[in-house]
Amino acid sequence: MFGMEWNNGFTFGFLFALVLGLWAVINVLQNDRTGPFGKAVWSVLVLFVPYIGFIAWLLIGPKATRKRIG
Repeated sequence: MFGMEWNNGFTFGFLFALVLGLWAVINVLQNDRTGPFGKAVWSVLVLFVPYIGFIAWLLIGPKATRKRIG
């Protein structure tokens, strides 16, 4: 239909990483605790190293730090 198989793992993995990445970048940009440099670093990390960047953001990102403190 679109010129590629939509049921293979590569396509599903790509779409899953894209959705996770976009969700994470939106949350990074909406965060007030991170300055402009931090927002840029997290956005690049999440988008260019999809799964590892997303997991790192979940574990050590600004919201994760706030949950541990409060």
